[in-house]
Amino acid sequence: MKRILILLGVFTFLNLTEQIYAQGLFTDSVRAARAGTDPQELANPSVLGMGKSKGIIIRYERLPRFGMHSQGQHSNVEDARADVLRSNRFEFKAYAPLVNNPHFKLVIGGGYFLEEFNYKEPETQQYPLYQRLEDKNLRSLDGQIIMLRPINQKNYLVFRVKGELNGDYGKYSDISLTRYLRTSMEAIYGWKKSPYLSYGIGVQLGYAFGRQTIYPALLYNRTFNDKWGVEAIFPANVTVRRNFSEKSLLYMGYKIDGATYNININTPPFDQYETVELRKSEIKGRVRWDREIYDFLWFGLETGYRYNHRFNVYDGRKRDANPLIENHIKDAVFFNVELFLVPPRRFLKQ
Repeated sequence: MKRILILLGVFTFLNLTEQIYAQGLFTDSVRAARAGTDPQELANPSVLGMGKSKGIIIRYERLPRFGMHSQGQHSNVEDARADVLRSNRFEFKAYAPLVNNPHFKLVIGGGYFLEEFNYKEPETQQYPLYQRLEDKNLRSLDGQIIMLRPINQKNYLVFRVKGELNGDYGKYSDISLTRYLRTSMEAIYGWKKSPYLSYGIGVQLGYAFGRQTIYPALLYNRTFNDKWGVEAIFPANVTVRRNFSEKSLLYMGYKIDGATYNININTPPFDQYETVELRKSEIKGRVRWDREIYDFLWFGLETGYRYNHRFNVYDGRKRDANPLIENHIKDAVFFNVELFLVPPRRFLKQ
C-alpha cells in the first residue's frame, strides 16, 4: 500500500502537459479533472476537459524531401543549393515532482532531442555547412525546473527556468558550457475564473524566434462545453481542442518552435570565428489526435505544414550580427508519432 501511495503521488502530481516544453506552462489537468468543481481548491492554469498529464514522452518526427538554398552574405562565403531527402527528429522527455503541497508545487524535467539531415547529392559534401549537418546531428540536452504557486482560489503564479546544451557535439566529454549552454525562462500571473476558464499574463525569455528574445505571454485556457475548448499561450501556441471522449482528443492550431545551436565548422572562412551559431525558427500549422491505447499508455499522431522562418548561420560572438549565411528552406509537410505515459485510472480513484 505504501508503494502504491508513493506512485500515486508521483503520477498525480506529474501535472504537466506538453505546454511545459513548448510554452513553459505548469498545468494541473489531473487534479482539475478530479476536483475542479470544488470552490475551495486553490487556483491553477488548467481547466476541465484538458488532456491527461504526461510523465514520460517519446516522439519521432519526419520532414520528407525539401529544397535548401544557401546565400553567403560575405564576399568569402559562397552560395549553394541542395535537396534534403529527409530530416528526422527524435525526442525523449520525463518529469518528476520535487515538492508538492496545496500551496506550492515544484517539478523537475529533463529531455534529449536529436535532429539529423540526409542530403541527396554527394557533391553537397563540398559545402561546409551541408557537410557539417550531414556528418553531425543537432543535439539538445536539457533540464528545467517548474514552479506553481497558488496564491488563493482565484490567482496563481507560474515560473519556469530551463537550461539546454545545444550543438552538434558528439561525445559529452567535448561539451563546453560556455559554448553550448542556452537558458530560457517564463513567468506568468494568472486568474482562475471558474473550472472552465483560466487566463494570465506574463513574459518569456526564449528562442522561439531563433535568438534569445523577450516577448509577452498571454495565457488563455477555456472549455466552452463538453466537446470544445481552447488552450493557448499567445504568441507561441494557439490550439483548439475537440473532445470526442475521455480516451480520444483532437487538437488543431499552430505553434512556433525555435532554437540556437553552436556548430563546429573548421574550414575557411568559418575557422576565423570563435564560435558559429545556427539559429532556427519555424511556424507549424498542425492537426493532432491523442488516443488511449491502454489505461496509462497513450499515443499521439500529428501532421501539418511547416513554414521556415529562419535557418541562418551567424558569428556566435555577436548577438545582433548580420548572418554569414542565409538559408532559404522550402516549406514542407511534416508528421510525427508519439507514445506517452499518463496516470493510471486506479491511482486516480484512490
